[in-house]
Amino acid sequence: MAATARDGGNPPGSFGCFGKGEEMVPLIIFGLIVLLVLIILVRTIRVIQQGLVGVVKRLGQFHSVRNPGVTFLVPFVDTMELVDMRETPRTGDRQDVITKDNVSVVVNATIFSQVVDPRMALFSVSNYILAVDQLSRTTLRAVFGEMTLDECLSQREQINARLQMQMESVTDKWGVRINRVEILDIVPPQPILQAMALQKQADQEKRAAILQSEGAQQSQINVAEGQKQAQIKQAEGERQSQILRAEGQKQAQILEAEGRARAIGSVYSAINAGNPTPELIAVLQLDTLGRVATSANSKVIVPMEAAGLLGAAQALKSVLDEVPTANGSLRGGGNPEPQGPSAPRRR
Repeated sequence: MAATARDGGNPPGSFGCFGKGEEMVPLIIFGLIVLLVLIILVRTIRVIQQGLVGVVKRLGQFHSVRNPGVTFLVPFVDTMELVDMRETPRTGDRQDVITKDNVSVVVNATIFSQVVDPRMALFSVSNYILAVDQLSRTTLRAVFGEMTLDECLSQREQINARLQMQMESVTDKWGVRINRVEILDIVPPQPILQAMALQKQADQEKRAAILQSEGAQQSQINVAEGQKQAQIKQAEGERQSQILRAEGQKQAQILEAEGRARAIGSVYSAINAGNPTPELIAVLQLDTLGRVATSANSKVIVPMEAAGLLGAAQALKSVLDEVPTANGSLRGGGNPEPQGPSAPRRR
């Protein structure tokens, strides 16, 4: 019984707990070695994704910049920090700024930044992301403080350019580039918004009245132009009609003159063929004067030669009156002179 107590109560013939511990020691050592190897491998082999770079520090100092892919580090000596080299948009919180004319507006902007020098981004500033955000807020206040409300509302492109220029002058030494800045919102106070709405409505009504008056003016111009063109066409038609009428009258007069010329030629030929006497010509002239005198004209011009014609006509009349007719009476209507005693007829 005493032996059993000294042996710790183990039955006779057993090795005890010391035997089992000795068997587990190699396993524990092997496990520790495997774990150490895994840790070394993890700390030695690193994979860098596309768009990122790795900044390696050896014993706390900058050593190198590793590109995307598989890279190897010295275990327990090298440490690596990843830096995103892609363009990153960051939208800040809304903030109140005061313009040059003392108007408080709420603005918001999006900053598009990109790391171009990872070494400077890590070692020249403690947190370049936070620094860019804070810089954008202070730059917004500075730029809006130099402009009036009307300029802020109407010159967004100029504001974006000024923000980018002023921020780049600071972020260059951080290894960060500001690609562009976009103003998202510019919200004036409510009373100013109401006044702007009234002004916009008045401008729209003014523009509508101007457009309406311009439309009426253009309509009147078009009507006047149409009337002008119609009058021009009408005048051209009348002119063409008068030209055609004149051409017709001219042609008629030509034809009439040609007819008269032919008639006169025929009369002249007939007169020449008949060998007229001066007395017959005088009678024809008097007949012509008579027809002229019976015309509708109030004045008749008698040539000087007509006096001789009148004398010749009077003489011809007296001669004709002396010629007895077939019944023994005179042509002038007088009675024949009485004859004396009948004379003896000759046989």
